[in-house]
Formats: sequence, structure tokens, C-alpha cells
Amino acid sequence: METILDWGIKVVLWLQQASPSLDLPFKFITFMGNEEFFIFVLPFIYWCVYRRTGVRLSILFLFSAYINSAAKIFASQPRPFQYDSRVKQIVSAGGGGFPSGHTQGTLVFWGYLALRFKRPLLWVIAGLLIILIPLSRLYLGVHFPTDLLGGYLIGAILLLLYLWFEPKVAQWFVKKGVFWQICAALVVPSLMIFFCPGEGKYGIGSAATLMGMGMGFIFERLWVGFECPRFWRKRILCFLLGMGVLLLLRSGLRVCLSGLEPESFFRFVRYCLMGLWCGFGAPWTFLKLGMMDRKQGAIESRGFP
Repeated sequence: METILDWGIKVVLWLQQASPSLDLPFKFITFMGNEEFFIFVLPFIYWCVYRRTGVRLSILFLFSAYINSAAKIFASQPRPFQYDSRVKQIVSAGGGGFPSGHTQGTLVFWGYLALRFKRPLLWVIAGLLIILIPLSRLYLGVHFPTDLLGGYLIGAILLLLYLWFEPKVAQWFVKKGVFWQICAALVVPSLMIFFCPGEGKYGIGSAATLMGMGMGFIFERLWVGFECPRFWRKRILCFLLGMGVLLLLRSGLRVCLSGLEPESFFRFVRYCLMGLWCGFGAPWTFLKLGMMDRKQGAIESRGFP
């Protein structure tokens, strides 16, 4: 009797008939759902385009990444190339296959931007990427169609819940003040790490980054209060400097902390520091170097980031 995974293998093998002709374009498309892509684009939005959108989108994306990591561990489903030797593994992929992290992350990221700004061109771009990035995962042999379906479903639920509850939670935090904001930035990621199933290294990374960025967002409102640069020259300079330090932290800390035990603790330290740099260290540096301006009244208000 044919299982749903066997049917999924047929779909993957049918798509891979076009290999290697379409390998390069699909590798490029799938990169737009990789961790490396979001490491570039989320800070860019926060530092250089819309600060508030960057804050809210980063929180949503990191929480979604944590949920995806936990779901993969619970589902413990193999990937197509592990299930059937006929499937070519065209790109590397670790962990379980269900649900698709690329699908879920793409949906929450581009779905949030499309719903936030409601611009026709952005809707077209979001729609294409929400279709093409998951499709690339099938072609590259790292996901079943059911993995994509799971990613779409979980991503849609998280996005809708976030859009519904986030304004109410933000208003509540504004009323409660800085103390409760700091408590939330520390306690919520700590609980995420505590309840992270199995080894959960990807979940720990997401929660640690959320803690670092959350604290950074609060410190930024307290002591920086920046406004995104109005001129593209300054935006590019801020991005290049900020990203240069971030990549140095990412690679440098990986080398320095490599082999130290417990590995999960030092992974937490690494990602937490990266998040703190993105949320607070970079804007503070930009302001001190005169690369961006302070928004009038931002520090005095001390509201939710």
C-alpha cells in the first residue's frame, strides 16, 4: 500500500527530472529562505528602513523559527533523500523534515510585510516567493509536499495570531513600563530554552537571539532612540558597518567557543550577543559616529520598542 511519503517521493523525482539544468536557479531561490538571508535582511529593515517594523518582524520570525525547530523534533520525519536513495540531495539540510522551515519562515516574513504595507508590488513579490521558495525545497530533494503543507499551516496560524495579539500586547507593555518589558525579554526566551525538546540547538539559537535582541530593543529606547537615516548613502554605510561586526561576531565566537562544554550554553551566549549587537550595539555605534540621528522624544517616552 502506497503511503503519503511514497507519493511525495514521486513528486520530488518528477521535479528532479530537470536536474541539473535548474539546480543553480533553485539554489538561489532557496537561499532566500536560509538563515543567512534573514541574518542580512532583518537587521537591514531595523537599522535602515523602518525601526518599528524591524522590531516586530524580528520577534515574529524568531518565535516562528523556535516553533519550527520544536515541531521538527517532535515529528522526527526523514527527508526525501533519507527515505529513498533515488532522490538527489542537491543542497545540505539538517534535522527533521516536517514541517518545512523555509516554507514557514517565508510565509511569516513576507506575509507580515505584505499585510503591514499593503503595496501591490510587495504583494506580488511576497506571493511569488511564498510559492517558489517552498517549491525549491521539493526540487532540491530536502522536503516532501507534506512538509510544505505543515510549514504553510503553522506559519499562517502564527502570522494571524501575531497580527491579532501584538497590538494588544504592545499597549499592555507600554502601560506596564520598562521593568515588565525587561522581565518579558528575559523570562520568555528562558522558558523557551527550558522547554526546548531534545538537543534543540536551533531552538536554543532562536530563543537566545530573541533574548539578546529583546534586551537590545529596550536599551535602544532607553539610551539611544535612533531614527533610520533618511539618505541611502548613510543607510548603506550603517548596514555595512553593522553587518561587518555581526558577521565577525558570528564567525569569531563560533571559533572561540568551539569545543567548549556544555555546547548548548555557549551556543546561547553566542546568539545572545549577536542579538544584543543588532538591537542595541549597532544603533548606539551608528549614533556615536554621526551616521544616524536621534528621534526627538524617543528616549523620554520609554515605550514599548
